[in-house]
Amino acid sequence: MTWLYVPGDRPEVVAKALASGADVVIVDLEDAVAPDRKAYSRAATAELLAGPPPVPVHVRVNALDTPLAEDDLTALSPLPGLAALRLPKITSPAEVVRVAERTAPARGGSLPLYALLESALGVERAYDIAASHPALHGIALGEADLRADLAVRHDPALDWPRCRTVLAARAAGLPSPAQSLYPDTRDLEGLAVTSAHGRALGFLGRAAVHPRQLPVIERAYAPTPAEIESAEEILEAATTAPGAQALPDGRFIDPAVVAGARRTLSLANRSIRH
Repeated sequence: MTWLYVPGDRPEVVAKALASGADVVIVDLEDAVAPDRKAYSRAATAELLAGPPPVPVHVRVNALDTPLAEDDLTALSPLPGLAALRLPKITSPAEVVRVAERTAPARGGSLPLYALLESALGVERAYDIAASHPALHGIALGEADLRADLAVRHDPALDWPRCRTVLAARAAGLPSPAQSLYPDTRDLEGLAVTSAHGRALGFLGRAAVHPRQLPVIERAYAPTPAEIESAEEILEAATTAPGAQALPDGRFIDPAVVAGARRTLSLANRSIRH
């Protein structure tokens, strides 16, 4: 539910991230690393992934149209500690297929991939990308680059691309995507408000750039007590009398509503364990 980005050229920051409580740590070799630090970042990340880290580690490699990406794939794909690769600035299914086929021999099987949609073209092709290859485990929106590509400043302008990303992921049989990061690490109120909005749009969890953001994201995406109570009532009613029915308070329930209730309780149990 929480995905914490950290720069690959800061091993001490990566170490703190691994102990932060994030569900997934994303080591960034791309935008967070200066050009003259790329080689060091790759080497430091390879050292980290030589053994199993305490939590799943994904690596965001450099853009696929640069020579740096090939170096990243060669160095990191075989490593046992690598849980997945995140591919930036994806605009076509062919890019995902190429990486999947390129990395599979080094792993002896498919390496999980995540495609980041960061341009108008990427969003327009969202479903085709999401359905491109079995190795693709998810898609996500990169809102900073997308804002620049669309030349928009105000947040509502991104709601359509957000919905498009959620719909494409689910239509392709992928998990609901995580919401894009909130860049102001001190504005926790803004983070909470926008996370609640993201949850309403269908996202599940969110990327972060600082550990202080993690509890806010957890709270925003965890079911509320009222939602848990409602889900329990629905499941109790479905157990007592299977099939479509109306509850005493007028709520109508059918198999789809029951499935949603089970999902709510699953998320609630996950939040308690976390």
